[in-house]
Amino acid sequence: QVQLVESGGGLVQPGGSLRLSCVASGRTFSSYAMGWVRQAPGKEREFVAAISRGGGTTGYADSVKGRFAIARDNAKNTVHLQMNSLKLEDTAVYYCAAKPTLDYSNTYYSPAMYDYWGQGTQVTVSS
Repeated sequence: QVQLVESGGGLVQPGGSLRLSCVASGRTFSSYAMGWVRQAPGKEREFVAAISRGGGTTGYADSVKGRFAIARDNAKNTVHLQMNSLKLEDTAVYYCAAKPTLDYSNTYYSPAMYDYWGQGTQVTVSS
């Protein structure tokens, strides 16, 4: 089992940047594919970005491609989401999620495929 704690959310103007971080407990962080999922008020959870166990494979929702970047540091049990050129529609609670997997290069694009979740961090884009 893994516990996830997100940080880095906040209030930012359109066009600004934020970097979200997620720290995982335990010694087996590298056994998990990781992802970021967001949920805006009144909407369902939406996939944002994913990264494989080894970090060599990443994937993004079309809505954030070219603006967001996911990365992980297995030595520090962390995964980051760098968000640039933020838009009003990026406003949401952002969740870090983990899926245990034997596959070193798979990424997962559906929120339903993740087994463990953090508590979320609020990102508000507003002028």
